[in-house]
Amino acid sequence: MRGRDVYVIHSLYGDATESVNDKICRLLFFIGAIRESGAARVTAVIPYLAYARKDRQTKPHDPVTTRYMAMLLEGMGTDAVIVLDVHNIVAFQNAFRCQTEHLDTRRLFAEHMRERVGGAPVVVVSPDPGGVKRAQLFQVMFEKLIGRAVGTAFMEKRRSAGVVTGNLLVGDMKDTVVLVIDDLISTGGTMLRAAEACLEQGARSVYALAAHGLFVGEAEKAICDPRLSITIITDIVLPFRLEPDIIEQQIEIVSVAPLLGEAIRCCHEGGSIIELLEGPS
Repeated sequence: MRGRDVYVIHSLYGDATESVNDKICRLLFFIGAIRESGAARVTAVIPYLAYARKDRQTKPHDPVTTRYMAMLLEGMGTDAVIVLDVHNIVAFQNAFRCQTEHLDTRRLFAEHMRERVGGAPVVVVSPDPGGVKRAQLFQVMFEKLIGRAVGTAFMEKRRSAGVVTGNLLVGDMKDTVVLVIDDLISTGGTMLRAAEACLEQGARSVYALAAHGLFVGEAEKAICDPRLSITIITDIVLPFRLEPDIIEQQIEIVSVAPLLGEAIRCCHEGGSIIELLEGPS
């Protein structure tokens, strides 16, 4: 390790073999060991960053776990952190003092859906107001790829004490193929609410796209609901909580390995992450 530029790849989600906290400890201790071995620079490549959804105080004295994760990683001597489709990019960037690189799935998903939509009119939907920017970036990418206009829309969403309310949908859905874009799918309830609202306003079909498929709780029921045509995720978190037949029939998985590999090359050689994500200007 001495004098080397070291990249440690480790996604922080719990599975059948290790809890998320086990993985955090393993990553921190490993980074510490690399530092003590004389590495010149250490970059933590964390495609799924644990505890990143709690990025602000919604009630007095709430923990802000995104900032605490930053403190832990920086305390071990991490020079840079690379993540994929973090929940709130602004909160992520503000939490860290070390260098950060945020990758996204817009090009991967746009290329995956290019042939699927055919010649039908397309609308990109954010299932909540907080994801509007993510949906807009995907819309711009998809317009370039298919060479025609793509609409946007968003859903109202309010969460209090774990209860989600709000069913207002802003946008024109009639006779369109709808792509609902989010950073992750947990129980699937948010995606299903959006699909229901879009179909009620005349959409032809609804596809759910998210970088991270956690599929906890009653997610299986939501994923199998006929109002969702197909759910597309990446291979960052494999859908191990779902039954194999459901994965085969309802889930499509897009690999992020080429994207991560190119991002590491860019960082090591001083290339452009923006050009990697958006393409040549």
